[in-house]
Amino acid sequence: MRIAMISEHASPLACTADPAETAATTGTATRRAVVGHPGTAGIGAVDAGGQNVHVHALATALGRAGHEVVVHTRRTDPVTPQRVPLAPGVVVDHVPAGPAVELGKDDLLEHMGEFAAVLRRRWRDQRPDVAHAHFWMSGLAALEAGRATGVPVTQTFHALGSVKRRHQGAQDTSPPERVARESDLAASVDRVIATCRDEVAELVALGVSADGVDVVPCGVDVDHFAPGPQPAGPLPRILTVSRLVPRKGVDTVIRALGRLTAAGPPPELIVAGGPTAATLDEDAEVARLRAIAAAEGVADRVRFVGRVTPAGMPDLLRSADVVACLPAYEPFGLVPLEAMACGRPVVAARVGGLADTVVDGHTGLHVPPGDPDAAARALGALLADPARAARLGRAGRARAEAHYGWDRVAAATAAVYRDVLAVPARAAAAVTADPAAGLTGVRS
Repeated sequence: MRIAMISEHASPLACTADPAETAATTGTATRRAVVGHPGTAGIGAVDAGGQNVHVHALATALGRAGHEVVVHTRRTDPVTPQRVPLAPGVVVDHVPAGPAVELGKDDLLEHMGEFAAVLRRRWRDQRPDVAHAHFWMSGLAALEAGRATGVPVTQTFHALGSVKRRHQGAQDTSPPERVARESDLAASVDRVIATCRDEVAELVALGVSADGVDVVPCGVDVDHFAPGPQPAGPLPRILTVSRLVPRKGVDTVIRALGRLTAAGPPPELIVAGGPTAATLDEDAEVARLRAIAAAEGVADRVRFVGRVTPAGMPDLLRSADVVACLPAYEPFGLVPLEAMACGRPVVAARVGGLADTVVDGHTGLHVPPGDPDAAARALGALLADPARAARLGRAGRARAEAHYGWDRVAAATAAVYRDVLAVPARAAAAVTADPAAGLTGVRS
């Protein structure tokens, strides 16, 4: 198939950014931090994270399977070529929409009409068989262009405004119309591809028919993220990896460390993600978290190492005795999968996709979100019983291989595309579409 992916703010090139050595040292090895592809924020920046990884890995896996994939993302600098090869069968297409500078994703809505106009022109010149939009604003542009060209549109939200508003309240910086636009979008595209069961429930609560939703999880590179030797360290190690924004729950992990009682040496906590190591001292969220660590009396056992390259992540995960993922909410969450693939047990908040990927008592332990006491008990239980932790880690690796390899995820995604293309009304519309007409999305 010829597949168009639309990822307006999350370029897959963030995952291939040139790394630079930094002074970030975890105690066992020097890590590398992403500087960024020209004009592209590296993974771990405020608006660069799981969606970039998902689009990169899914597009690459679809290319390996013989499909032709074009990833359309917004141009954020004036010098990068319009089309950049990403992998065999995959190119990234930079769409001029708004100024060619980095903008926060919440500031992009006004530029989606321009984005859609460019998609219309490009799809008329070379029509894809199916479009797959990532994030709601990508969906708005894709749906407008798809209606004009007869291209069916599938939609992955990655995060829902209704969930974000529930948890962030007045701190939610999304455009005020986001929830209504997402509800309308989900009812208009040809298929919604959700990443977990919790997302399906949230969509149904928005009035979306469950018949129009398929669940295909995010994936993990089980060759890159694989078990290996654990470097010996002076202290037991807890690791948490995330963008450094309040909803990720790093403060909960720090508070849990302060409440954790251990019979042996007190554990250390490594916090990876956020800005580069060289700029950690300038980051407001790092300052807030350091203040919490000081108040909990564990400042000497909490180390911030900054942004870590994809190449450095497996070693970092393997260095941990347990990986803590305790967000207040999480649409899916890739870090637990990466930890499981590396054979490490996970203590995870029972939210979003984490409730699916981490099996309580089998690959890790679930705790309520925002509960440092429960997190401390779970972390302490695994640190006190290395044999149990190792069993959970082995089970996590087996689960990652069986269900979450990217080739498996890509095959499931392609099956959804084929199902959408098999709808007779859509097939007829694709053949007879008037480029000037606005077509209504057809559901199965």
